[in-house]
Amino acid sequence: MRSLTVEWSDPAALAAAGRSMSGLEFLRAIRDGRLPQPPIAQLLGFRLAEVEPGRAVFEIVPGEQHYNPIGVVHGGVAMTLLDSAMGCCVQTSLPSGSAYTTLEAKTNLVRAITKDTGALRAIGKVVHVGNRIATAEARLEDAGGKLYAHASTTCIVLNGG
Repeated sequence: MRSLTVEWSDPAALAAAGRSMSGLEFLRAIRDGRLPQPPIAQLLGFRLAEVEPGRAVFEIVPGEQHYNPIGVVHGGVAMTLLDSAMGCCVQTSLPSGSAYTTLEAKTNLVRAITKDTGALRAIGKVVHVGNRIATAEARLEDAGGKLYAHASTTCIVLNGG
């Protein structure tokens, strides 16, 4: 039998801190450790590694704890990383007091991920940010640039919170 212990900080406090900063400032504070990683990152074991205007990169080392019943990493892990990268790259464009939520996301899983795959990076880039709608795309790649999955999203921008 194997076990995994997960600890996280209060997500309501993290969200409140985020409302007082621009999206880019908030994400940089998480990246730099001035604010805690969100609970989903702690649970799945990924982290925000890079963030700049219109771009966000998450990293994970897949392990057995991510496996589904057929012996590979569950596709939902890849989808979660891609969704995080796409949403956060949109968030980098938002002023203090604004928010976003995903309206639609499409993911293509192109090869299996296992505990032997090694570190993966979900690289999200903004395609368009308007007053109400934003779009983004992301790629999930290994250290050599081999593609494991790719995705696109449409988000709604919620001005004033």
